[in-house]
Amino acid sequence: MIRKLTDADRELYIEMAHEFYHSDAVLHPVPDEYFVRTADEALRSGDYAGIYLLEYEGKPAGYALTAKTFSQEAGGFVIWIEEIYIREAYRSRGLGKEFFRYLDENKGSDVTRLRLEVEADNRKAASLYERLGYEVLDYVQMVKDSRDPSGTGAR
Repeated sequence: MIRKLTDADRELYIEMAHEFYHSDAVLHPVPDEYFVRTADEALRSGDYAGIYLLEYEGKPAGYALTAKTFSQEAGGFVIWIEEIYIREAYRSRGLGKEFFRYLDENKGSDVTRLRLEVEADNRKAASLYERLGYEVLDYVQMVKDSRDPSGTGAR
């Protein structure tokens, strides 16, 4: 089952995000305070961030995080699938496919593109995304953080 995060799920989401960011699925961990900010934003309005809980037989099996932007290139709104985390005990049970189906059915008519990133060596995830119709873009992503990791704004 896929459902949106509620206030009652806040600590569970933070726990799972911590698990995800301390796994080999990501390049580096991030401070737990970032998970708190993300939960706050998703619960505040859902305009920019969406958090979905993935459940298997009534148990918390993982989460997905999305972000919404506007893209001239895509001609409308884009939903970025920022993260999909499925706890190890629940992997290979169709939860990833279930989430993508849910997203397709509930994204709204103003969304013109779904977009995601995948680690180059995560072939299992990339294979799933390709089977679901996602294509590789030949872009090199670059970032520049505008705040320090402590969240104080100092550089």
